[in-house]
Amino acid sequence: MTDKNFDEVPENEGSDAAASGPAPDSGNISDQNPTDQDSTEASAAEGSDDELTIDDILNAVQTEEASSEDGSDAGIQDAENALLNDLKRLTAEYANYRRRTEEQRHVEIARAKGEAAKDLLPVLDDLDRAQQHGDLVEGSAFSVIAEKVRAVAERLGVTAYGEKGDEFDPQHHEAIFQQPVPGATSSTILEVVEVGYRLGDIELRPAKVVVAVPAE
Repeated sequence: MTDKNFDEVPENEGSDAAASGPAPDSGNISDQNPTDQDSTEASAAEGSDDELTIDDILNAVQTEEASSEDGSDAGIQDAENALLNDLKRLTAEYANYRRRTEEQRHVEIARAKGEAAKDLLPVLDDLDRAQQHGDLVEGSAFSVIAEKVRAVAERLGVTAYGEKGDEFDPQHHEAIFQQPVPGATSSTILEVVEVGYRLGDIELRPAKVVVAVPAE
């Protein structure tokens, strides 16, 4: 009977003990220094108002790390420009080489044609003399051969020049004789002794002519 009385705990005492537990520590807020609280709020306000503008970004001092990165980019750009200039130079040199080679090829072709055409000049001279003497009768075998030879020379690009009455040009005509002619005002071809031949811009043989000059 006595033990039962000691073991029983009054209901009111347990609730009071729980209620009388440690109270919340309100000292963290109430005991905080008012000055520190004001400075914290001011710093937060300044942080919100201190926003970067475009001028601030543009006028900002560049750090050493950023400067070194920009320097490396500039070095890469310089290397790219140097390679591009080398490529342009090589391209121009190759274009000039191709142009010179093509020009030289045309010159060699013209020279080879000229050598072949020179061998035909004596034959062409004989055909002209035969025609002047009336030996090239139309329809004859000799006339047919003459036409074929002249066709070959024409396909090669050989052209004859130097006719009576043309203005005398010492660059292309060879004067073998000068004949004073009354009333002549300039030097002209009086007679063609031997016609000249050209192959394009290449002169195979100058025309040999008699020149009429003004009489004194």
